[in-house]
Amino acid sequence: MNALSFLAMIGALLAMNPAQLHPAPQRKGRGSVREGLSYIRHRPDIMLVLFMVFMLGTFGMNFQITNATMATKVFGRGAAEYGALGTIMAIGTFGAAIIAARRRAPRVSVLLLGLGGFALANTFLALAPSYWFYAILLIPTGLCALTVMTSANSTVQISTAPSMRGRVMAVYAAINMGGTPLGAPIVGWVGDVAGPRWSLLAGSIATGAACVIVGLYFFVHKGVRVRIERGRPLRLHVWTTDEAIAAQSAAEPEK
Repeated sequence: MNALSFLAMIGALLAMNPAQLHPAPQRKGRGSVREGLSYIRHRPDIMLVLFMVFMLGTFGMNFQITNATMATKVFGRGAAEYGALGTIMAIGTFGAAIIAARRRAPRVSVLLLGLGGFALANTFLALAPSYWFYAILLIPTGLCALTVMTSANSTVQISTAPSMRGRVMAVYAAINMGGTPLGAPIVGWVGDVAGPRWSLLAGSIATGAACVIVGLYFFVHKGVRVRIERGRPLRLHVWTTDEAIAAQSAAEPEK
């Protein structure tokens, strides 16, 4: 089934018109890796996205460990119930993939909401009183986790200069894929010392702290403001100071 799923990607590639593709000039010679790292160092917006991905991948995405220990040690279930948790969580990740396909452009607000939602849902997972309550909470947890990943991926790709995109995405992939092996032993150690629930809470604390740090940065340096509009449905408005000034200037009558 996994092999057959690649037919859709192959079909999409074949449907592309090569005449509409504009390859970036190739960088040859020494120093290309150093240039890529220097480019990232001078792009704080990309560094913040990489920071959020690192914290989520390193301390939050360790469900092979946390689901196993919660299912067997906390709730006293077996291998079948542990396997079911992965299937249930996939409902949330599938929903996030559908939402991502409908999103026109990545936004930092979506990233922050996704990371904050993950930290909150993961906290409720750690406090879940029963197996089925835990299983249901995996749905919003998976949805938030994949929302962060898809938004971060598209944000980095779109905001990076074409000549640097390959090198920046290589760093992104290293952080995304390499964080979990680093964090898994730490999370496992926390679970052994403090209990399975604390292995989940460690991820909530790490991702929650990352969300606060990035949110404060955008609040102070980018003038980002948030307003919640009551009603049905509840609406969240996010804007920057520059956008507010531009809107006000457009609304004023010409003198």
